[in-house]
Formats: sequence, C-alpha cells, structure tokens
Amino acid sequence: MLGYLILFITSSLVIINSAVCSLIICFIALFKVFFSAQATAIANKVMWLWATINGLILKIFNRVEWDVKGIESLKKDGWYLMISNHLSWTDIVVLCCVFKDVIPMPKFFLKQQLLYVPFIGMACWALDMPFMRRYSREYLIRNPEKRGADLETTRRSCAKFKNTPTTVVNYVEGTRYTQDKLARSKSVYKHLLQPKSGGIAYTLAAMGDQFENIVDVTLAYPQNRENPFKALLMGKMKKIVVHVNTYPVDEKVLGDYFNDKPYKREFQLWLGDIWKEKDIRLEQIYNQHS
Repeated sequence: MLGYLILFITSSLVIINSAVCSLIICFIALFKVFFSAQATAIANKVMWLWATINGLILKIFNRVEWDVKGIESLKKDGWYLMISNHLSWTDIVVLCCVFKDVIPMPKFFLKQQLLYVPFIGMACWALDMPFMRRYSREYLIRNPEKRGADLETTRRSCAKFKNTPTTVVNYVEGTRYTQDKLARSKSVYKHLLQPKSGGIAYTLAAMGDQFENIVDVTLAYPQNRENPFKALLMGKMKKIVVHVNTYPVDEKVLGDYFNDKPYKREFQLWLGDIWKEKDIRLEQIYNQHS
C-alpha cells in the first residue's frame, strides 16, 4: 500500500515539474525567432532545472546506490555524441541527472511527429532537439527523389550546434530492450538488441568533425530489472549503474557510410565490437546481483 502511495506522490510531482518547465520553455520559444541563441541558452537552463528537481524528487523517495564510472575526463564545454543501451523511460531521467553538471545538457533525436504534440513539441523545438523524418527503404524505392533528404534534415538540425557545446544522444538499439523483443529480433547478444548503425552514421555524417569524443554509456538496474520505471516511482529502486567508455572520433568512424560499402562494413564491425563488450559488462553486473 505504501508503495502505491509513493507512486502517486512521485508521479504527481514529476508530472507537475514537467508541465511547469514545459510551459516556461514554451513561453521562451515565443522569443526564439528574434533571439535564437539567448532563448536556447535560457531553455537549456530550464531543462537543467527540470532534471535537478526530478533528481531531488526521486532521491527523497529512493535509497539508491549509484555506481557511476568513467565520467572524470568529460567536460561541460565539449561536443559529444552519446550512445547508450535503452531499458526504460528511467534512462532519460538517469542520463539527465548524471550528466547535467558534467557535459552539455543531452539532446535527444526525436521523431518528426512529436513536433506537433501540444507543449512538448514546442518545448523540444525551443531546446533545439533534432527532429528526424526517416524514410523506409520501400518508400525510397517508390519515391527516389527523396534519397538523401533525411540526411539533409539531420544536417540542418545539427547545424545549430556548431557554435554551442552540445551532447547528442542516440539510442543505438532504436527501441527499449525487453525479453520479448530480444527473442523476436534474434539478437546475438544476451542483454542487448542488435545495434542499428544507420542512426549513429547519420549523426556522424552531419557533424562528425565537431564531436570531440563518442561517449558510450552502459545502463543497468540490476536489482530492479523487471520494471525499473515503476520501481523508481514507487521508491523501490535500489541500485543504478552508469558505466562510461569514451572513444575518439577518428578514421574508424568518419567516412562515407552511405556510398562506401567496405567502410560501412568496417563501421558496423566497430559498433558490433562495442556492443559485444557492453553485453559482457552487463552480464558481469547482473551476475554480481544474482
């Protein structure tokens, strides 16, 4: 009974925090047309406030043991491409809470449709979140004139980051991990879905020369694997693991992914090796708490 009372309280507080911060950012968006850089900077501060308040709410109701490693070399004024495994809605809260004072506030790639969601769409636009319109292979076969349009959209979205330190987040698996999705995808990994190289390749093609490092994040909730978001809201989250590896942006990741087939294959192998190491790391983390 107590858990559900905490669930109601924390959910209400998080919703109120999100609603108020979204409305403030929407108000800031009204001035973005005339004062773009200043409006974005203020909106980022509001997002930082949103992450800080969420962190305080969840800290009050959870006694979390944090295991954070590998963030010592990161800096607030850098440009980073962050890749991560994706387990739960909790991931967004955790990434923002852990990295809000370490690197620039994370920018998440969003589907184009979210732009038209009331308040949320405008708030994300004011925060310069990149909106993506990806075309399927079948659509491009029927409409060949659209080839390259999604890459151009990515470049336009990322162009605004050129003079502002930025962290761009890419969930390489493309969706949240579940045992059912793992079985249906026939993944070669035990704790991860197959990585999709196209999304990260688009980001690197658009602004690869701006990134200082690729930040690879391994997330785990070893004692609350079944439903971490519900556990967090009910005050039952026990441990959060955030392990970070950084990789240079060099010739291994900079190339013509879309026209150079040998390079595309090498890039996929490079990403596969990272995912193999991540899967081993997750196995070790889960074994410690089995």
